[in-house]
Amino acid sequence: MQIAFNIGVIFLAYLLGSVPFGLLIVKLKTGKDIREVESGRTGGTNAMRAAGFWAGIFTAILDILKGAAAVWLAQWLIKDNQWVHVIAPIAAILGHNYSIFLAERTDKGKFRLRGGAGGAPSIGGAMGLWPASVLIILPLGMLTFFTIGIASITTISVALFAIIVFAVRALLFGGQWVDVWYGVGAEILLMWALRPNLKKLFEGNERVVKYSLNGWLRAKR
Repeated sequence: MQIAFNIGVIFLAYLLGSVPFGLLIVKLKTGKDIREVESGRTGGTNAMRAAGFWAGIFTAILDILKGAAAVWLAQWLIKDNQWVHVIAPIAAILGHNYSIFLAERTDKGKFRLRGGAGGAPSIGGAMGLWPASVLIILPLGMLTFFTIGIASITTISVALFAIIVFAVRALLFGGQWVDVWYGVGAEILLMWALRPNLKKLFEGNERVVKYSLNGWLRAKR
């Protein structure tokens, strides 16, 4: 019975992560379908491209909060199972990247689920597990973005920072080692979602944001 309840909580976390805030915000502001803009993803970066700076910021904030809320929901419903607390935000990232609310068929008739790349809910999941982590991971993510200027690298780095933060906390400050597995699971999902971007990155064709240090240096050449 408890196993079924745990699975139900994890499924609720998936549904929470599946809420496509980027699609809703862009639709309300511009009437556009974010899935038809640039990368077609529903995260903050593409929302910014589709509807401007503030649309991107609000999308990112809400996506962070849904990752955190997945943890808070699991902690509220299940008090003494840290594994469920860790798996819940991973399920939310999975929902964000492959939203049940964005199911569709391709031109070739194949079924697929659309969504984002998972960076913002990854930050939120870490915040839910340890609130102070956001004070480390978010600034490091912003530093990565505004220096390297590549959104895919920034997204991947978020989970890497989570792994490091939780490992240091467990090693030096008595944190739980199981939390490190949250970062590992998140990293796997992020890298899987960003496969096309990683291919472009290795080919040297990935987009560099112009208002980053890397973008500024490139413009100076």
